This record gives sequence, structure tokens and C-alpha cells, in this order.
Amino acid sequence: DRPLQRSFDLKGRIQVFEISYTSLILAISVIWLLMRVCVCTKRKQLSWKREVQLMLVYICIVVVARFTFFPFSKANGRIQPLIFDAALMLPPRINLIPLVNLLNYEIFKEMLINVIGNTAMFIPLGIVWPSVFKRLDTHGKVMAAGVGFSLCIEILQLLFFDRVTDIDDLILNSVGFAVGYGIYLLVKALKNRADACKMR
Repeated sequence: DRPLQRSFDLKGRIQVFEISYTSLILAISVIWLLMRVCVCTKRKQLSWKREVQLMLVYICIVVVARFTFFPFSKANGRIQPLIFDAALMLPPRINLIPLVNLLNYEIFKEMLINVIGNTAMFIPLGIVWPSVFKRLDTHGKVMAAGVGFSLCIEILQLLFFDRVTDIDDLILNSVGFAVGYGIYLLVKALKNRADACKMR
């Protein structure tokens, strides 16, 4: 990965800002560690079981960040950087009409990769989040968390000219999250049934 790079205009304002995948993961990791240290210090206790559970959330965030903010293909074996360019940021690239961009592929395989990719990467979140966060105790809260997370990603993509804020991505991410949540509910139901059989 290339290091974080910047360029400035004559007034000293940032015009171009490049962020490598390594730099982003490092930033996420530092913020994550600081948050966990603060929480553990406040509670004056450390639960390794809880930290392992939360680590799954961290892994999900890192993986999603890789495929939502950075180009899927590599150049010379390296992940290309995320680029902020003030001169190209406006007008933002937004699609609010479902299926317009989704079906606008000359090669069917590319469309299939996009659909499967955007759906599949949110399936683990639908499994992990309700497992880890007990406050997500209703279907509405769980789905609101998943859709809200995807929406935040789409909004953040407005800052980068080479990314597209797309309603199709939001829909596919939400479907993936719902599938994951369905798997979580199925496993939970099977576990409860097995426990009930043991008590008979």
C-alpha cells in the first residue's frame, strides 16, 4: 500500500487526499482499541469472552470497509487507495432509482459479481450483530441497525468522486443482512428446540 498522501491549493486547503487500505485499517484499529480501553476502564473489568465476541464485529467492519470503499481489482498486486478530490467531489454521484445501475452491465458475470458481493458481505453482520448486541432484541431493531450501517456507508461515499452512492447497494446490503439474521434466528430456534428436548 502507498502511504497516505496529500496535496494542497494556494491557500493551504487540502485538494487531494489519498488513503491506503492499510492506513484506514490502522485508523479503525486505533479507534477500536481506544474505545475498548475506555469502556473496560470505566467498568473496571475485562471480559475476554466479550472481547472475542466484539472482535467478530471488528472483523466484519474491516471486511466491509475493504469492499465498499476500495476498488475490487488490484493494480500490481496492491489495493488502490481511496481518493478524496475536492475539485471532483461535486456534483456527487448518486443513484436513487432502483435497478438502474444494477442492470447497466454489458457483461452478465460482472452484474452477478456485484449482486452476490453486495449481498454476501452483509450476511455475516446479520449473524454476528444480534448475537453480540443484546439490545438488538426485536426484528425491527436488528434490521434498523443493518440498514442504518449500510446507509452510513453510502453517505460517506459521497466524499469520494470515484465511488457511487447507490440505492441498489443499500437494497442488496439490507437483503444480505436479512439473510444473515434469518440464519441467526434459525440456529437459535434449533438450539432452543435441542435444549427443550434435553429437559424432557
